[in-house]
Amino acid sequence: MRSTDSLTQEAIEALFRKESNRVLATLIRLLGSFDRAEEAMQEAFVAATEVWPRDGIPANPRAWLISTGRFKAIDAIRREERLERAQPDLIQRKEEIEIGNIAKSEEEIHDDRLRLIFTCCHPAIDPGIQVPLTLREVCGLKTEEIANAFLTSTATMAQRIVRGKAKIRDAGIPYIVPSAAELPERLDAVLAVTYLVYSEGYSASRGPSLVRTDLSEEAIRLGHMLVELIPDPEAIGLLALMLLQESRRKTRTNSEGDIVLLEDQDRTQWDSELIAQGQNLLQRAIATRRFGTYTLQAAIASEHARSATPQETDWKQIVRLYDALLSIHVSPIVELNRAVAVAMSEGPEAGLQIIETILDRGDLVDYHLAHAARADLDRRLERYSSARASYMRALSLATQEPERRFLQARLGSLPEFPL
Repeated sequence: MRSTDSLTQEAIEALFRKESNRVLATLIRLLGSFDRAEEAMQEAFVAATEVWPRDGIPANPRAWLISTGRFKAIDAIRREERLERAQPDLIQRKEEIEIGNIAKSEEEIHDDRLRLIFTCCHPAIDPGIQVPLTLREVCGLKTEEIANAFLTSTATMAQRIVRGKAKIRDAGIPYIVPSAAELPERLDAVLAVTYLVYSEGYSASRGPSLVRTDLSEEAIRLGHMLVELIPDPEAIGLLALMLLQESRRKTRTNSEGDIVLLEDQDRTQWDSELIAQGQNLLQRAIATRRFGTYTLQAAIASEHARSATPQETDWKQIVRLYDALLSIHVSPIVELNRAVAVAMSEGPEAGLQIIETILDRGDLVDYHLAHAARADLDRRLERYSSARASYMRALSLATQEPERRFLQARLGSLPEFPL
């Protein structure tokens, strides 16, 4: 039989995995410093390993950890004050912490995660830093994990995160949820970062694998958090979109890691629970009649999810949804996706004309998927010379190994001496 100390230690470890991000978010707000908050949280958990086996686990462990971390930070500031009494900022910080935030309700602590998300996605922070900073401070990924996900060195990623923290400190960016007037602009940035994280996980921009499960899972977790804290229609639509796309993840590659096209995927293996969750969220977003781009993309994903076979897909409805999307968000990538849907609905010639128009005006000329789509439609029309040229152009631009293997296989399947 295990000892009480052993059981308590297991409980602390489980609590760290579950609650450390929430504890950290509150301590960051209370202390006004990422570094001080991280140190305070670690000290609080160390204190728990010493106190709880003796006194028992408190009724509200998270509140205990926050309070303990806060007071340990106050003690540290007092020590610094004694050592450097000439620094008035330390004294001021001590007074700010001691005067306010003594008793925080559960709701206020709950909102600290949202405050931290909006802080990491503040417009003053470089967009290239927003994603790794959010992953590190909100999602709790280690710097090494984030560096691996973005195919860079740990040292480089650490520098980016440090720059982001320094920007928050030096610019005095507040740890608050924006006011109602500011919320639409700021929420857009948060949703964009969340979807960028998911997109990188769903289809990696480069590297040996098509997917990066850790990133897509973290984005979905962040999406749930946003819907829980701000039930905005587009936040709901984004979560629906991610869940519907994620439902197909296991069928998008074979056992060798090669790409399996949507039309060839085993739809019986799609995750029916994720599909149901996504469709319920989609209906919830649509019911508000205040939805936007993410909800429309979720509606497109839902059309695929509801089709038992590729032949049953309502491509005309998908084209209509892309038309609605383009009416509020002009994008050559959306145009490209619409062209593929048009090709499925009206034939490859109709889709090819749209793609050629996009490329002729100079859009997406360096986007490998545009050339791959053009090549595929030329292949279906038996224009093999044009298909070969487009496949080679796509191959020269592709940086992801599964996509490169797919394109090479397509090239190899073309007749060697087309008439």
